[in-house]
This record gives sequence, C-alpha cells and structure tokens, in this order.
Amino acid sequence: MRSTSTATALAVLFSSAALSIAATGSASAQEAFVTTPVGMVADQALQRVFVADQANGRVLATNYSGTLVGVTVGLDGISDLAVSDDGATLYAALPGTHEIVALDAAATSLDVKARYDIGAGTDPRDLAFAGGRLWFSYKVTGEDGATHGNLGSVNPAIAPAGEVNAVSLGLLPEGVVPDDDAALLDTDTSTPGLLTYTYVDAEAGGLNVLDVSGAAPGVVAKSSVKEIFADVDLVPGTSQVLVNGNRRLSYASGELTEAGGYPVPTGYADVSPSGLVVHVYGSEVSVFRPGSDKLVRRIDSDAYGAGRLIWAPDSPRLFSMQSNTSNSRYTLKVFTNATLSVPDLTVDAPYSAPRAKKLTVTGSISATLPLPAGAKLAVTRKDSESPNGKALPAVTVKANGTYSFTDTPQTGGGVTYKVTYAGDVDHTAAAASGRVEVPFATTALTLNNNGRLYNYGTDVKFTAHLGMTYKNRTVEIWSDPHGTDKPKRLIKTGKVNSAGNLTATVDMTRDTNVTAVFKGDTRFEPKTVRVTANARVRISLAVARHYKTAKIGSVSYSWFHKNTDPQLTTSMPYYKGRKQRLDLQVFYQGTWYSSGSEYFAIGTNGKSVVRLPAPGESGIRARMRAVYVDGGSGDNVNSTTFGSWKYLYFSN
Repeated sequence: MRSTSTATALAVLFSSAALSIAATGSASAQEAFVTTPVGMVADQALQRVFVADQANGRVLATNYSGTLVGVTVGLDGISDLAVSDDGATLYAALPGTHEIVALDAAATSLDVKARYDIGAGTDPRDLAFAGGRLWFSYKVTGEDGATHGNLGSVNPAIAPAGEVNAVSLGLLPEGVVPDDDAALLDTDTSTPGLLTYTYVDAEAGGLNVLDVSGAAPGVVAKSSVKEIFADVDLVPGTSQVLVNGNRRLSYASGELTEAGGYPVPTGYADVSPSGLVVHVYGSEVSVFRPGSDKLVRRIDSDAYGAGRLIWAPDSPRLFSMQSNTSNSRYTLKVFTNATLSVPDLTVDAPYSAPRAKKLTVTGSISATLPLPAGAKLAVTRKDSESPNGKALPAVTVKANGTYSFTDTPQTGGGVTYKVTYAGDVDHTAAAASGRVEVPFATTALTLNNNGRLYNYGTDVKFTAHLGMTYKNRTVEIWSDPHGTDKPKRLIKTGKVNSAGNLTATVDMTRDTNVTAVFKGDTRFEPKTVRVTANARVRISLAVARHYKTAKIGSVSYSWFHKNTDPQLTTSMPYYKGRKQRLDLQVFYQGTWYSSGSEYFAIGTNGKSVVRLPAPGESGIRARMRAVYVDGGSGDNVNSTTFGSWKYLYFSN
C-alpha cells in the first residue's frame, strides 16, 4: 500500500473533475467535507481511498473514482492512517486516547476490529506497515513534562488482549538518538523490510533508513549533517530516498550520499511503486518518470491551503485532497493520466477566406516529452454540409513541431478545422480547432409586375426567376395585401422549373406586396425580392328618379324635371373609414366646368346614396362621377380609381 503521512501544505488541482465526498454511510445526497486531512492511504486490494478528518474525528472511504463507499466516526484527534499489506485492515492512530484502532477496511461502516492500548502518556503519531507489522512513531511525556520520541510496533498476529503484548515500544536501534517529538515514517511495498524514520526538526542524524525485516530494527543508513527534513520517501527499485521532493540520496553504502535530483524547489512528493514521482510546491504540481529528471507534465493549479496527495498502488492514478479558498473544506480530486505528457496543440487558420479558393492552415504541437518522429495529426472539417465533420488527409508533424495543410472550402459560413493528436504511450490525446469565415456566393432572384396597375379582381401571374444555386432550387412566393385586416400569406412554394421560374396567381383586389424568397443553401446566401403591384377599386354610380333616358348628340342622358332631385348611389367595396368622392361638372357654351367635389362615407354594405338638389330651371346639362382617391378616401389600400361619368339633363 502507498501512503503519505506528512502534515504538509499541499496545494493541488488537477484537470480532472472535482469529486466531492458525500456525507453519511449511505453515500447519499448530502455533501460533506473534510476539515483537517491528516492521513490518506490507497488500498490496492479493495480499490479504495481512505481519508482521515482530524477535526471531525472520522475516516471516509471512497472508491477509485471518488464516490463515497464508507465512513466511521468517533475517532477524536486522529493523526494518521495505514493499511495492512493484504488491504483488509485499516489502522488509525489516536494520540488523545493513546491507542491504535484497527478497522475493517471492507465494511461500509469501517467497523472496529481491535484496539491497541499504547499506554498512558504515549501518543502515537505516524503509521506505516512493513515487514508484517504496523509501525508507529510516538511521543512520550514524562513526569517532569519532558518529551521524547521513539518507535513502536503492533504485531497483528497477536490478539490485543492476549498473554503476549501485541504492542512493542522503544524499538529505535542503537545509534538512532530519540528526538523530543514523534518522527515521520515511510515504507514501500517493493522493499517490504525497510522503514524511514525522520525527525522534522533540524537535527544531525535526523534521517534514518531502518531494516525492520528481522526481530528488531537495525540501521541501514543515517544522515550525519544537520538539516530540516520535511518530507522523505523511499524510492522503489533503488537504494535511494527522495528528500523534500527534489533531492535523491543513496543509502547503498550505509551513508546517505547525493544521487541526483529534480529541477524543482523544495517541496513535498510521493513516489509510486513503479517509481513515478509527483512533486508539489505551492500551487504547482510536477510529474517525473522513474529514474529520470525529465519533466513529464506540470499542472499550474489555483488551489489553496493544506492537503494530501498520493499515488494509487497499482496504476498511474493520483488522489489529492483539494481545499477551498479559506482552507476550511477539502474534496477529493482524482487524476487518471498523471504519467502522460500533455501536448500543446495550436491551430492557426485565417479569419476569413473566399469560397472555392485554396487556403492554408498552420499550427504547432509540442510537449515536455518529445513526440515520435513523423507523428500524424488527424484533420476534420466541419461546415454546413458536414455538420458532424468530414475527415481530411492526415498531416505529418515536421521535425520542428510545426505542420500545415491546404483545403478548398466550398460552403459558405463558418468552417471549422479540428486538428487532433490521438496520443501515444507517452502522451495524452490533444485537440484544437480553428474557424474560418467563408462568404456565401450570391445568386439572382427577380420578380415581375413591379409598379403595374390592374383593374379590381384581375388574376395576375407573378413569376419569380432564380439564378444559379447549389442544391436548393425552392422558392416561396408571398402575398401581402395592403391594409391591416389581411395578413401576409404564403401562396406558393416549390422548385423552380428548368428555366428557373416559379409562377403564382394573385387576385388583385388591393394594392399588394408580392415577395419571392430563396432561403439559400450551403453555398449561396439567402435572398428576398419584393415588388408592389397596384389594384384599382371596383366602383360604379347608379342614377335614380329620372323620368326617361335619351341621347343628346351621341351621349346618353338621364332626364329629370327641373324640380326633381336626382338620387345617386355609389357602389364600392367597403373598408373601414372609406369615403367616395363625387365630382360635379356643368356644361356651358360647349365646355364642361367643374362645379365642386365632396366626400361621402361608404356604408358597410358598400353603398353611398347621395341626393343632388334640383336646379329649378330647365335646359341645364350636368355630369357626375364617383372617385376613390388613394389616401384621400380614408385609406390607401387601393390605387386612385375614377368612375365613369353619368350625364344628367333638367327639363321642364
């Protein structure tokens, strides 16, 4: 099992999703938080992660995806966690009650399996499992108040209440001088008999590598200089330890000697069973491969506060406790591709380009680890004809990391080029996109009969003509009669004929706007054209109360007695507020002279009846006509229309 127990400030944020730990053992809806994470271990056998929350006296268990699967409470003052080699038992150190508690790691409620009393005044701090035993550092407070640290162990094969004590104290070998506080511990499954025992304070001999495979611990190597060791990790597969996240020290000769390092500042680290190194400093996380100081990836985090970070024992997966801005809440972060370098892929496409003309897209790809020679990038073009993307020929990355390709976009609108690197054994996949605005082609669209004047009720054919397009040959023809009482309506839609024409018939009872609409296609922009055709109003004038009809010359007259008032009835289609105008002219000495005009309202039945006062003398010739005046007759839904003259003669 990999574990870390260093109470250090880790500010870690990974590019994976945040996985909050849910409250209560049911792993239900309530969100919970860890206030003070003091220990975090990963259990390979159960695929679980355990986190100790010191402030709330509990341990939370999640699966490798970060979903809560177990929780236990009542562990006041918990200081650290460790897992047995078989993953079945989780150990918790409780300094306040001077005991170590063994928990059932597989149980949802993490039931207590055993309690190991360390003894009054003896406070266990750090835990590590090695050589078949649980090792713990502790601090003892004497009667005089003085303190000193030492090393103890728990033999899980011995029952806590048996005749033989399962707990052993004072196990520091000769040559390791006890400090006045509990030390930091670290183990590694690849070297199951080794344990590091490290003082946090700046003391000579503060770093010790111990052999705990036998009956009693023995010294393998120890430091001789006075320095601060904030973090120590055994490096699997080597005779080395990683100190403060950036120095490698060899203990092969029995002395701790320099063996290389990493180009990062002093910080904190964890080393996986395969030798992967993750280093944390401030908000920056760096990952290195086993035995190499070549940076694999660096993640610039905006995290805050203290936290924990460990590798999964069996996979390149990282777990971290991530704090909020006030350092009062921690949630579990899971990052699954920590060992892969993340390529930086760019796409540089022109902002705009003409349609059906060749364009060039350039870009670059780089990574902390070099890409394979001749790496290929997949290219996909998305446009209105291929909304799901159309694959273009793959492009080869040049030796300097740049690439380029050409394409001839046929469609108008936004054209997006997506460039993708599929990834390899050393690199994650990467993708980037560039968008090019391509103008649409224009087409011709015409409509006849603009400005023409038609008699009321004439059926007029309007023909739309569509020029060249790509695939869409459909045109709509709309009719919009003047006036507010009749809405615009679609009168015909369809494909134009081989000549590019589509015809619709309009019954011209009003001035009418006729519109032809082409909605465009993937290569040609939409277009609309409108014409206005005008319609006269239907108008007639009837004369009544005359005693005969007879011609004077070649003109037919209605004859009235000089004292009879003619009745004139105008017929015209009704429209709200509509009026007719009556024009009166009198014939004198061979010429018609205007005698005035006057407007009269049209009734809802389309009639207007007017009485003309009789002149009272004979020999008078007059004529009258009804007129609709566009804008003057109370509306403008028709064009000005003059009715025919009606001729009147007054006799004795």
